[in-house]
Amino acid sequence: MARQIAPSRSFHPLLASRHYPPTSPAPPPRPILLPKAPSRATATAPRLPRRGRRDVVAASAPASSSPQTEAVTGAWGKVSAVLFDMDGVLCNSEEPSRQAAVDLFAEMGVDVTVDDFIPFTGTGEANFLGGVARAKGVKDFNTENAKKRFFEIYLNKYAKPNSGIGFPGALELIMECKNAGLKIAVASSADRVKVDANLSAAGLPVSLFDAIVSADAFENLKPAPDIFLAASKNLGVGTNECLVIEDALAGVQAAKAAEIRCIAVTTTLEEDALRQASPVFIRKDIGDISINDILYGGSNAYHIGADELMKNTENSSSLANATPGILSGATNAEFVSNTNSPTLKDQGLLGSRRDILRYGSLGIAFSCLFFTVRNWKAMQFASPKGLLNFLTGGNSSIFATNRGESLSSRIQQIKKYLADFETGGSATYVPEFPRKLDWLNTAPLQFGRGLKGRVVVLDFWTYCCINCMHVLPDLEFLEKKYKDKPFTVVGVHSAKFDNEKDLEAIRSAVLRYNVTHPVVNDGDMYMWRELGVNSWPTFVVIGPNGKVLAQISGEGHRKDLDEVVGAALEFYDERKLLQNNSLPLALEKDRDSRLTNSPLKFPGKLTIDVQNNRLFISDSNHNRIVVTNLDGEFICQVGSSEEGLVDGQFDTASFNRPQGLAYNSKKNILYVADTENHALREIDFVNETVRTLAGNGTKGSDYTGGGCGANQVLNSPWDVCYAPSEETVYIAMAGQHQIWKHNISDGVTEVFSGNGSEKNLNGSSSTNTSFAQPSGISLDHELQELFVADSESSSIRAVNLKSGGSRLLAGGDPTFPDNLFRFGDHDGTGSDVLLQHPLGVVCASDKQIYFADSYNHKIKRLDPVTKKVTTIAGTGRAGYKDGPALSAQLSEPAGLVEVGDGRFLVADTNNSAIRYLILNERGADVRTLDLTGVQPPSPKPKALRRLRRRLSADTNVINVDGGSSMEGYLSLAISVPDGYHFSKEARSKFDVETEPANAIEIEPVNGSLDSDGLASLKFKRTSSSSSMGRINCKVYYCKEDEVCLYQSVAFDVKFQEEAPSQAQITLAYTVVPRDNSGSSQLIAAGKNLKV
Repeated sequence: MARQIAPSRSFHPLLASRHYPPTSPAPPPRPILLPKAPSRATATAPRLPRRGRRDVVAASAPASSSPQTEAVTGAWGKVSAVLFDMDGVLCNSEEPSRQAAVDLFAEMGVDVTVDDFIPFTGTGEANFLGGVARAKGVKDFNTENAKKRFFEIYLNKYAKPNSGIGFPGALELIMECKNAGLKIAVASSADRVKVDANLSAAGLPVSLFDAIVSADAFENLKPAPDIFLAASKNLGVGTNECLVIEDALAGVQAAKAAEIRCIAVTTTLEEDALRQASPVFIRKDIGDISINDILYGGSNAYHIGADELMKNTENSSSLANATPGILSGATNAEFVSNTNSPTLKDQGLLGSRRDILRYGSLGIAFSCLFFTVRNWKAMQFASPKGLLNFLTGGNSSIFATNRGESLSSRIQQIKKYLADFETGGSATYVPEFPRKLDWLNTAPLQFGRGLKGRVVVLDFWTYCCINCMHVLPDLEFLEKKYKDKPFTVVGVHSAKFDNEKDLEAIRSAVLRYNVTHPVVNDGDMYMWRELGVNSWPTFVVIGPNGKVLAQISGEGHRKDLDEVVGAALEFYDERKLLQNNSLPLALEKDRDSRLTNSPLKFPGKLTIDVQNNRLFISDSNHNRIVVTNLDGEFICQVGSSEEGLVDGQFDTASFNRPQGLAYNSKKNILYVADTENHALREIDFVNETVRTLAGNGTKGSDYTGGGCGANQVLNSPWDVCYAPSEETVYIAMAGQHQIWKHNISDGVTEVFSGNGSEKNLNGSSSTNTSFAQPSGISLDHELQELFVADSESSSIRAVNLKSGGSRLLAGGDPTFPDNLFRFGDHDGTGSDVLLQHPLGVVCASDKQIYFADSYNHKIKRLDPVTKKVTTIAGTGRAGYKDGPALSAQLSEPAGLVEVGDGRFLVADTNNSAIRYLILNERGADVRTLDLTGVQPPSPKPKALRRLRRRLSADTNVINVDGGSSMEGYLSLAISVPDGYHFSKEARSKFDVETEPANAIEIEPVNGSLDSDGLASLKFKRTSSSSSMGRINCKVYYCKEDEVCLYQSVAFDVKFQEEAPSQAQITLAYTVVPRDNSGSSQLIAAGKNLKV
């Protein structure tokens, strides 16, 4: 989904750039310049003219009848992508940058001039500032702090949005490149914050570019080739088909090192200086580069001397001496005098630059207005503080110092940061929660009262967001680890969709995702704006005194948050500022008895077996698949209802919130999108077994695939469909915005369509197509297309099964693929339709498409030929009501399947029910399917196994003093030395045994270590007598490019007689790799930590 409102850098509040489509309106004509022909005295000596702006004809492709043209074009070679430098090429920003740097050094009391910075131009801000600091002998120069202050000065004073620093002709050339089918990228040695600010100031939205590569991710900047090589790779274009436009010597040298052709412009350096690096040719500025220069090498594929340039550009608006060969389009043809040629002015082709700039500016203004109107919902999320955080990186400096140090070193670093922060006097205080806001899981909280004295993490989330779901385990980890500390997570629900503002909808999401921390419904985005949040999810860490300590966005920050929270608790505890008062928690799951008694719990998807009269239901939050007949009578259950990833028999196998289902009638097999296990599963009804086809329980980030079984990671697969003729399972991979496929015959799972960018982009092939959290998928009956419910773009799309390209059927924004905020509830045709987060889709036997418009609580019909959409069931308001279809009520339906004879079954998710829709000549009706014999899973006692007397010979046994506390936590912390990592294919696991069997309870009784080798277990003793718990660990670890190793270890935690206290027992050990003799052992690193 559109988690981000604007692009970002690492640890900044925004996560991804946005792009305009190639179909953006063409710009107004650019000024055309023509070279003057040589005098008669030199007419017999052929030479190439200076190529500036040509007339409209000359800017076309070379005439095929010209042998000379063909020769030159062939020598020039194909160009498929243009890599623009920013400063000095697109933006007239070199001089303002140098002036901002002068201002910075003036604040430091160092006298410098703008000329001091010229030698360091184009080498990145760190060297740009640091080079001058070294030259001037500045001591203790802090590059990061200097960069931050430099950006503040530059952005506030010199590069305000739309301040006109763009070079004339830049936008026009960019659009000509796009209209010519070229890919374009910004490849700059500047930091991303400056790139975004400059493009904004120049009136060039980042969405114009197919890629933006900035200095943040690179150690070696220009003149090293790394940035250009990365841009080439990101665009998917070989360096031999790329062209660079540069102004700095370092940039031209970088292009040469990357073996990419380069056009240089003299906006920063003189031509003689640039000539040292051998660009293919040189122009004055971007306004003097034409599309013909780019496609065909212009009129000079070699360097032209300055004198020649002067001569050839005299009287450039005249055609008096030009040959007809030029007018015929021969870009590099020789020419002779022709005094009878008409002038361009006489033909009316040459307008003044002033008129062109005037109309061009007007066109840009209208384009901006059009963009704003089309994206007005997204604009509601913007705020001045959010823009400032986006441009400056927000309060993320607390994270920036992490360079892989040990945990204790990091804690000390952060505590030092906090000490400096507290004495700095520039802290921001968190705004108070407005009293009118509704709360879930707790009574209303205030920072000045209940949260005072506590370290708080604010989690800005919206429940449609897959990324927000991905971070819930990280928050649960923090809550468990710091349960006995004055620490609280508060979910600040900041809705994207209108439906998500409803308190009951949020309550259902809290129940569905088992959220147990306080949640506040900030539907008006007050906290979002006040704290300058820009994306979902964003975490804001608040100190016990109400000061904002840090802010960070995106997934994968468990370790960062853990370090900051742990350090903050230590730091403020030493200063006696913590207060561990209890909070008025009242969990929603304890208030809602209907979910305890309901046969189903948030069912997600459905499919049927017509021949055997069976209905398959993904009973998602019961972690099972329920099988009934088509009348709802219970047949069997697949899965133990325990959350997990376990293959085996029906009663012992386990799932984790399964969603999509697809049935293979030939083999009597059901395919399951096991969403939160990030796996594709297979249910074999012949042998009554479950096995995993792809995925291993770990969320992946592989955007290509090609692996088999557990070796191929997946990312939140949400729906599946089966193509019997191909023996292929197609997968809607919501977590990374792609469509994948699994080949039954060879077991290979790989990407089928989508480049992984979260956009509503329809293209002719799989690589130039983008999706936004696809959540429903269905095959057409002629097996030509897949129909996709693309939830975050609120659209229904079709994917060609041969090319992997896509087309829009209904909804979404057809103009701006990055606009994921065009949603609503409006029937109509094609892109005039407004939908709201559709989740389910099915192609029916009448060749119509039926889909669940989930957040509008409706079922709609789409004619794939006319693209007309009609509501057939639902009122648009959430509820639970049978009757005539257009007055019946549903609540976020997520899946549907055709049964036949005009009858459809619907997974009515938030009502935890299965509804059926009957279409007939008289109209349509909605009824509820009675589920006979389907029971909610009964809680199973988690009996711990009694302690085994013997362990395998290769098991290392570590004795740990458990103390005498009656309850507490056991924290497993196994680490591997440098050069090793935990196996991604074989996850390290643990299980628990006790002695005596009923003397102590330890939960969970089994599980896996996370990617950092960590796990948290809770123990509670039921007897005051001595007891022992054994945690058996199987550790799988690997060295790069070598075979993986296995180590078995058992922690024997011995508890003494009762003492009334809680304990936190940390078991921290480091694996010592096997030596040459093959032995292996674990060495304790502080066996008995705080108890």
